[in-house]
Amino acid sequence: MTGGYVQAEGAPPGEAITARFRITPADGRDLRTVATAVAAESAIGTWTDVAAMDAGIRQRLAPTVELVGDAWVDIAYPLPLFESGSLPQLLSSVAGNVFGMNDVAGLRLEDVRLPHAYVQTFPGPALGMGGIRGRLGVTGRPLIGTIIKPKVGLGPDAHAAVAEQAWRGGCDIVKDDENLTDQAFNRFDERIQTTLSALRRAEDRTGERKLYLANVTAETTEMVRRARLVAASGGIAVMVDVLTVGWAAVQTLRAETGRLGLALHAHRAGHAAFTRDPRHGVSMLVLARLARLAGVDLLHIGTGVGKMHGSADEVRTLADALRTQRAPWEETAPVMPVSSGGLHPLHAPALVENLGVDFVMQAGGGVHGHPDGTEAGARALRAAVEAAADGRPLDVAAARSPELRRAQEVWR
Repeated sequence: MTGGYVQAEGAPPGEAITARFRITPADGRDLRTVATAVAAESAIGTWTDVAAMDAGIRQRLAPTVELVGDAWVDIAYPLPLFESGSLPQLLSSVAGNVFGMNDVAGLRLEDVRLPHAYVQTFPGPALGMGGIRGRLGVTGRPLIGTIIKPKVGLGPDAHAAVAEQAWRGGCDIVKDDENLTDQAFNRFDERIQTTLSALRRAEDRTGERKLYLANVTAETTEMVRRARLVAASGGIAVMVDVLTVGWAAVQTLRAETGRLGLALHAHRAGHAAFTRDPRHGVSMLVLARLARLAGVDLLHIGTGVGKMHGSADEVRTLADALRTQRAPWEETAPVMPVSSGGLHPLHAPALVENLGVDFVMQAGGGVHGHPDGTEAGARALRAAVEAAADGRPLDVAAARSPELRRAQEVWR
């Protein structure tokens, strides 16, 4: 890469966004040369000298490169390169053309460090972890959630019946699955009415407040309409598949849910297409930081156990990133992590040990697959989570919970 598109040394003038990449150079190329090419392509550079480039542009906008390991590189981009409050522009820069360059055999964006001045151009969560707990009136334990199963196929009445059973059994939260939106067998508008009616019955019966996370994922204007319908129908939360709708749509939806007073739950469907390859793509940590900037209140982070890829250490790192209030996030509400994917009641102690109590333990098959049905499955999960949060062994809790005892017989 020619043309002096990268600062030779030192840090950029003023504040910067720093991206940490893991780079596997293509055959015959050395790490520094490839890192310099990546830095230039994602900032002010191109493949050859250009007539309009001048020293002033280089001085103000050229990035710097620092090698921090055998394959690890920090690229610092001057803040004026970026549009305030725009996730699409951020990603078009640091995670755009660079992944297709011939210079790299592998390129993974592992993390981004963001200055306070940039973070504060985004709204952040409207409610966050504290607001979600406040709406439910639950403290001292993880929140307990489930996903309607089967994932798709139930009609609105059957869907609402399953939700009501889960809430009656002790779940705080019931959500649609990521691929249930507005299919012919379960129209969104009808599902909202039947399921919110079930929620109100469950609240009356249990004396507890409940959340229904209705999946509004769609084309952007339709998402906004669906969110407005949820609010008009008495709902207080919606969910969206953030990666499939795109970050611009998430930002638009966050503006509307904030105006409506709705909690915004983020499902990460499709993330592994970016995150799973350790040599190429974008890490889940980066996606979590973007989701917090966009302003979601809850975000899926994996489990460290169960059916989904991801270690316990990775899941804890994601949870910490969402919950921290250290700079530059000190003025941004923390996001509630959601642990979901192949969980059942017997996983509760390991999750609490790894994550503490500020997360949602969300089990689908681990509730609805209970041999005595959904309500019994919810009771088993509630008993297990409360025991884990109190530091009591599950065997002790099962002595008082026949539903947990049955779960132990199935899943031990």
